[in-house]
Amino acid sequence: MGYHHSIGIIVVVALVTMGLRFLPFFLFGGKRKTPDIIGYLGKVLPYAIMAMLVIYCFKLVSFTAAPYGIPEMIAGVSVIILHLWKKNTLLSIVVGTIVYMVLIQFVFL
Repeated sequence: MGYHHSIGIIVVVALVTMGLRFLPFFLFGGKRKTPDIIGYLGKVLPYAIMAMLVIYCFKLVSFTAAPYGIPEMIAGVSVIILHLWKKNTLLSIVVGTIVYMVLIQFVFL
């Protein structure tokens, strides 16, 4: 049962993912104009999502107990500087994560 069940789950997940990826092309493809609300959401949602992720990342940081949020702040500043320099979101996030992990594993024990 386990093998066939796993294959079935993978197939269903793949079909749903493909459906969600292709749906905008079916709805807004061709010569039809994209609704203004969709264009607006496409402009503002990436910034809103990034702001929510920043808040989520810093929500449990204690600035009153050691290490006083220092590793988080160093990692956050490294993300900002790298993004301003290279303008590559993925690179900034990966390097910031690595900086944070190195700091909490080896520097701020």
